[in-house]
Amino acid sequence: MSQMQRDLFHILPQLIVLLSAVGGLILEMLRKPKATLWLISAGMAAALAVSVSRTGMVTTAFSETFRVDALNHWAVIILGSGNILFMLLARSELKKTPREGTVYSLLTFSALGAMLLAGSGDLMFIVLGILMVGLSGFALAAYPKTRHATEGAMKYFIYGSITGAVMLFGLTYWVGISGSTLIADIAKSEPPLWAMAVGFVALLTGTGYAASIFPFHFWTPDTLQGAPVSVAAYLSVTPKIGAVFALAQVARDLPVELFNWQLIIGISAALSMTFGNVLALLQNNVVRLLAYSTVAQAGYFLLAVVAIPFSTIATEALIVFGLAYLLMNTGAFAIVLSRGRSIDELRGLARSFPLTAVALTVFLLSLTGIPPLAGFAGKFLLFASAIDAGFTWLALIAIINSVISLAVYLRIIAPAFFHKNELLKTSSEKITTKAVWLFCLLGTIIAGIFVRLIIP
Repeated sequence: MSQMQRDLFHILPQLIVLLSAVGGLILEMLRKPKATLWLISAGMAAALAVSVSRTGMVTTAFSETFRVDALNHWAVIILGSGNILFMLLARSELKKTPREGTVYSLLTFSALGAMLLAGSGDLMFIVLGILMVGLSGFALAAYPKTRHATEGAMKYFIYGSITGAVMLFGLTYWVGISGSTLIADIAKSEPPLWAMAVGFVALLTGTGYAASIFPFHFWTPDTLQGAPVSVAAYLSVTPKIGAVFALAQVARDLPVELFNWQLIIGISAALSMTFGNVLALLQNNVVRLLAYSTVAQAGYFLLAVVAIPFSTIATEALIVFGLAYLLMNTGAFAIVLSRGRSIDELRGLARSFPLTAVALTVFLLSLTGIPPLAGFAGKFLLFASAIDAGFTWLALIAIINSVISLAVYLRIIAPAFFHKNELLKTSSEKITTKAVWLFCLLGTIIAGIFVRLIIP
């Protein structure tokens, strides 16, 4: 087998996803959206199967520019599963609308971009991944022809353009000084402090925008509120996991003795958690509340990025929390899609739809970090990794913010169980939406209880 064949074999899951997205576009041109959905779902399932069979493989491809490791494998598993869920939600919400099949293809191209981010061993893969995620997101956010959707998409586009330009400008310092775009070569060149600082802040700007990290998150609430709920669910999950995994790949090769980048990440984490939770307390629109919640959740992800150089469980924490975040956040958005966007619309939910109310409660408590749910397992590992790396102060801030987040989510849970609402939607929900949140409900519970079987 030649080197090229080996490299293509190593990126087989990503190739399958790419071919699925392209095939979906071809079927959309033939006006067969249902066939597009089935083709892409089958392709995602195949990519998942390949990645599951390779979870122990650690190697590189294309001259070390792409890393085939645990983060890469699990990104395919998490994001591939998520893509199927988001397409099912989109099918429920956007069925028989113009360009329905295009939505499925754009979701898949974005998932591919996030997968490339997760395996980045080269700065150019990070740039490519951010562009793929951003360009797909711009179009998806603007899908409805409404004022709010257009406004949100424009904010997403403008922030993406500016942060992308800043990232490219700053990374040129790393490339110019090291003479290479490989992440591993940056530290070897021992660049001066100012160059390290400029490059890292620029990188954090670009990835922070995609991951909704404070202070690069300002597009998030308006964009998610204006977009279809299925697209809002995707925007809150796929770009975030890809960008955070990319930051983790860079953090592995950035020695702290050259530049204390950990402190910058730690401060960003603390600000994201606090700002997101406090602003979420003030929201009455559930989508907007979950948008600020996703800013806070980005801060929790960063605990593991801080700990990457010193903690052996940091990578495991990222993977577990990434899986948990997909399940609990997607499940919450699925219920919002079926039952209403405002807190008032969810009042009295338990009286008419007890199982739905219980599921919503499980998702929100999991986001808080209540045992034995998946969110608790993920946060426990995140806190442990931060403490293991000597960032006890950051873990304490995260714990305090988890308490604040409980108050945030109780603003939804309490009215759902203890208030009456004659305006509650009583129409039956679409089977695909119900299937999504039922799957997420079972996954949130099972992943929390049997987490050690998932990540040995």
